[in-house]
Amino acid sequence: MKAATQTNPSDAVQPSRRVIGFVVLVAALGYFVDIFDLLLFGLVRKDSLRELMQAELAGKSPAEVDALIASTSIVLDNILQTSGLLVGGLVWGIIADRSGRMKVLFGSILTYSVANLLNAWVTDVHQYGALRFVAGFGLAGELGAGITLVSELVGRERRGLATTFVAAVGILGAVAGYFVTQLVSWRGAFTIGGLLGLSLLVLRIGVVESGLFLRAEHMHARHRGAFWMLFWPWPRLRRYMATVLIAVPIWFVVGTLVKYCDVIMPSLGLPSAEKPSPGKAIMWCYVGLAAGDLGSGLLSQLLKSRRKAIAVFHAMSVVGLVLYFTVAAQSLTAFYAVICFVGFACGYWAVFATIAAEQFGTNLRATAATTAPNIVRWSAAWTGGLWLWLSGSWGSPWQAALAVAVVVLPIAMVATLGIRESYGIDLDFEEE
Repeated sequence: MKAATQTNPSDAVQPSRRVIGFVVLVAALGYFVDIFDLLLFGLVRKDSLRELMQAELAGKSPAEVDALIASTSIVLDNILQTSGLLVGGLVWGIIADRSGRMKVLFGSILTYSVANLLNAWVTDVHQYGALRFVAGFGLAGELGAGITLVSELVGRERRGLATTFVAAVGILGAVAGYFVTQLVSWRGAFTIGGLLGLSLLVLRIGVVESGLFLRAEHMHARHRGAFWMLFWPWPRLRRYMATVLIAVPIWFVVGTLVKYCDVIMPSLGLPSAEKPSPGKAIMWCYVGLAAGDLGSGLLSQLLKSRRKAIAVFHAMSVVGLVLYFTVAAQSLTAFYAVICFVGFACGYWAVFATIAAEQFGTNLRATAATTAPNIVRWSAAWTGGLWLWLSGSWGSPWQAALAVAVVVLPIAMVATLGIRESYGIDLDFEEE
C-alpha cells in the first residue's frame, strides 16, 4: 500500500522526558476541562430549560413538560452543539496540520471558554442554542490536537499508555461536572467551566510543539491539512470511515441512553417514583467510562493490538446493552449499576483516539485525529434524532432505543475489520 513517504526521525526535535511528561499532563487536564464543558448542558439541561422556557411550559402536564424539554434538548445538544463539533473538527484539524498543534490548543480553549462564560448569561433558548454551537466549535479542537501532539512526542511503545492516561483523566471531567452542578446553579456551573478553560491557557505556555510537525513544516511537506485526501483513494477513505464507525456506539449510549434515561426507563417499566436523574446517570456512566478507558488502553498494550482491544470492548458493549433493556428497569439501584457497567463496556475512547492518530501520516494526522472524534460526537445527532422519530411514529421510547442500538453496534463491530493494526508503528511518515 503506497500511503507514506518516510522522513528522517533524527531531524525531529526530541524534548526531554520531563517536558514530554508535562505535555501529557497538560493534555490530560485539557481533556478534563473539555469533557467538563462538553457534558455541562446534559447535566443542567432540565433546570436551565425550565427557567428559560417558563412561558412555553406554563399550563402543561408533567408528561408534556418532559416531552418538550426532551425535544428542545435534542435540538440544542444533539443537533446544534454536535454540529458545532463537526464544523470545528474540520477547521481545527486543518489548522493543526497547516499551522501547528499548539495554535489549535490555544485557539480552541479560548473559543469554548468564552462561549461557556456567555452561556451563564443567556436569557432565551435562541441565545442558548447559538452559544452551544460556538462552544461545540471550540471544544472540537482540544482532544484531536492534544492526542496528536502526545502521540508524536511519546515513543511508539509507550504511546498507548500516554494516550490512555490522557483519556482516563479527561473522562473524569464529567464526574467533576456532576458534583459542581449539585453545588451551584446551572449559570454558576457554566461560569466555572469557562474559568477552568481560561486557566489552562497559562499551563499551555510550557507545552512544546511536535518535532514531527516542525520538520514537516520546515520541509514544506505536501498536502498538509488537505482534508479532501481523507476521501480519496478508496483504501484511505475506507480506513477513515472504519475509524469513525467503531466509536459510534459510545456516543449513542451517552447521547441517548444516558442523557434521556428519564424518558426511556419509565417506558421500560421503572416505577415513576424511581425516575432516574440524567445528571446522576451521566456521572455513573462516566465513572465506568474512565475505568473502561484505562482498561482498554492497558489491554491494547498487553495484547499489543488496538483491534483486539476494540473487539473485546465491543463484545462487552453487547452484554451491557442487553442488561440496559432487561435488568436496568427493575430498580433505580439496578439502573445506575447497569449504567456504570455500560460505561465501562463503551470505555474504549482512549484506544479509538489513539487509532485515529496512528492511522494517518503527519501531514493528515491532526486533521484525521480531530475530525474523527467529532464526527462520532456528531453521530449523536442522527442517532438521537432517529430515536426521537421512532419514539413518536413507531413505538415506545425503549423500543425505539433498542432499534437504534441494533443498527449501530453491529456496524461498529464490522468496521473494526477495516482499520489496520497500528500498535507500535512508526508515526514518522506522510500520506501521498
